[in-house]
Amino acid sequence: MGNDIVQRAEIGQSIRPQGAAVLAYARESLESQGRALDMLSGRLGEDFVRALELLIGCAGRVVVSGIGKSGLIGRKISATLACSGTPSFFLHPAEASHGDLGMVTSKDVLILISNSGETEEVIRFLPHFQGLGLPIIAIVGRPDSTLGRAAQAVLDISVERETCPHNLVPTTSALATLAMGDALAVAAMRVRNFSPDDFARFHPGGALGKRLNSLVRDAMRTRDLPLVRPDTSMQEALLAMTRGRCGLVVATDAARAPLGIITDGDLRRALQRDPKLLTEKVADVMTASPVTIREDASLYDAEQRMHRLRIKALVVVDAEQHMVGLLEIFDDRAVDD
Repeated sequence: MGNDIVQRAEIGQSIRPQGAAVLAYARESLESQGRALDMLSGRLGEDFVRALELLIGCAGRVVVSGIGKSGLIGRKISATLACSGTPSFFLHPAEASHGDLGMVTSKDVLILISNSGETEEVIRFLPHFQGLGLPIIAIVGRPDSTLGRAAQAVLDISVERETCPHNLVPTTSALATLAMGDALAVAAMRVRNFSPDDFARFHPGGALGKRLNSLVRDAMRTRDLPLVRPDTSMQEALLAMTRGRCGLVVATDAARAPLGIITDGDLRRALQRDPKLLTEKVADVMTASPVTIREDASLYDAEQRMHRLRIKALVVVDAEQHMVGLLEIFDDRAVDD
């Protein structure tokens, strides 16, 4: 095993002189796959609409099946459908032969994946599925294949060649299959008006689930807030900004209603204009009416607002518009991992 490690290290070192060529290979691969996706987009038509109608009208679940690389991609397509509002599960063709066909009901819709359209493990079940009267969506590289002819909707994912240098390893065709599945899922989301709240119900765990299910008050900063009064000197405001360690100060009135904000960027720009800035008052420099958000707003909405406005913090207010905290975009509690 030690010799294997040495050999791998030597191989890794040996490609350094070919670094430019290696990067060229990688760029060529990405560019060829990009062209394939462009061609795929131009190929969409009536069959895609028919496939989407089958998904939207499905009274049961969308059953996705394929084997090999098609099966791996099929699992991802099924998972994407399931978390975006289309109930789905993956049926492995080998397991289907040993009883898992019982999972499929007459209310389901099938998505069968086969680049050749002749994959034996998939084709063998067509009589069973047809006997149940199940509509079939075929994702195939050959629309005129056995699978293509049996389907009610045929999604053509054929590619000119694989990005593999020998045109053998399923690379570009696998990407095209995944992209087609994503296109179906996203189109279904749009037709159903699938919202972030809907997504949150299916994804309660992890950092993403926390963002979607949490409120601003759960992530905002409430201690040691950098607050100043409008008549505070800029020199004192600078000290407050330093103590606050969030790159800004908020000017409030006696009831803590936010009146203005000064960020470190504002401060730098103002100093360039006026070297005597530190002798002025906060009111002379602050940006009036800072962007606020209610403490009972969703954390997701807060992040979207910060990204849209390109700001790194929001002033959090209560129902009476009194400042109760700060929400920072760079806070680990407020971003996905």
